[in-house]
Amino acid sequence: MEVIILDSISHCWDELIDFHSGLAGNSFANWAKVMPRHKAFVDKLLQSNCHIIASIRTKQDWVLNQVEGKFVPEKVGLKAVQKDGIDYEFTIVFDLDIKHKVNCSKDRTGLFMGKPEFTITASTGKMILDWCNSGTEISQAQKKIKEATSMDELKVLYNMYYEWREMLDKDFRQQKEIINNLFNQPVKFSDNGKPVS
Repeated sequence: MEVIILDSISHCWDELIDFHSGLAGNSFANWAKVMPRHKAFVDKLLQSNCHIIASIRTKQDWVLNQVEGKFVPEKVGLKAVQKDGIDYEFTIVFDLDIKHKVNCSKDRTGLFMGKPEFTITASTGKMILDWCNSGTEISQAQKKIKEATSMDELKVLYNMYYEWREMLDKDFRQQKEIINNLFNQPVKFSDNGKPVS
């Protein structure tokens, strides 16, 4: 598989909300039982070797405003049916309107941000694919991070790939932990007093 399309990841959130409402006990404390499941879902998305395209349903969002001493519900736009901040995990976020026009609300590629609304076509996908295949690929950066054997090497790579820090954050953290574990292992010595590897 090269590309996985999830239509939609709102179903996952709906399922977790239902699970939470069925738990006995303190509602606030029960979130500690729910959020590891959501984190596992997000981790699967981030660890995938495939490109992932996901849709998220939206619903009308409301707030209560006080008017003349009474609380009155007021519409404040649309809200994603997913955990707040899920858009942070994606490289590009398009907001699709009822006329099938998109506006880009997040763009790490620089291809669409600040551009007027448009209709997604096959050429949109081609632009994104070309960006993915241009210059140094993320996979090459990930490989270099995995090959780092010291914190100094990791720091050099961290500064080198400053544009991709968000996308490579997990890779940096994992390699940092591996390096720390290597250096925190007790050194074993042989009978003649030499270190054993």
